[in-house]
Amino acid sequence: MTSSVLIADDDVAICEALERSLRFEGFKVRSALNGEIAIEEIEKDLPDILILDINMPEVDGIQVTKYLRSLDIDIPICILSARDEVSDRVSGLEAGADDYVVKPFSFDELLARIHALLRRRSVVDSKILSVGELIVDPLRRSAEYYGRSLDLTKKEFDLLHVLANNLSLVMSREQLLNRVWGYDFDVDTNVVDVFIGYLRKKLEIGGRERIIETVRGVGFVLKK
Repeated sequence: MTSSVLIADDDVAICEALERSLRFEGFKVRSALNGEIAIEEIEKDLPDILILDINMPEVDGIQVTKYLRSLDIDIPICILSARDEVSDRVSGLEAGADDYVVKPFSFDELLARIHALLRRRSVVDSKILSVGELIVDPLRRSAEYYGRSLDLTKKEFDLLHVLANNLSLVMSREQLLNRVWGYDFDVDTNVVDVFIGYLRKKLEIGGRERIIETVRGVGFVLKK
């Protein structure tokens, strides 16, 4: 089955080059030159994956991502950006993006990431996980702790699901980067640490006991 791609970038040359290359690889491709048009295209015909520039007129890539996630539109989103700071990557991922590619990039690298995102989307683990008072439902993408629903972003949920699915096993930062975000970050980034911090704040409200522990020099583990 042919996968469809929407490219949203105000750089006409990038759009045209990506359109040609992706069509050659067998994808159905559309383009939008700003965020407002991208949203209109998505509402008209939902693509299988969105390639999204951050810096665009009218509505930028972060705003597009937040808007789509607020509507529970769960298509994979791969951000393109000239910004390479960890804080920029965290902002994109926190908004709900699935991957972050820094410009300039090679087409082969982008293509590999597109295939990886589409593969991850096609694998649905339906098993509900119960860890003490924590319940994680991957089909509904919901989590409860002590009977209270947790308000998690897409990446926070994915991270919690991976930890819960590997209960009592120490997961290295590299493993978490690969399973939650793909293979696109350098090992020394602190993106995992930042999102672990977000999860802890939501799990430890009211002084509840810490269940995500840090194993110094190794990674993180979820315990009962």
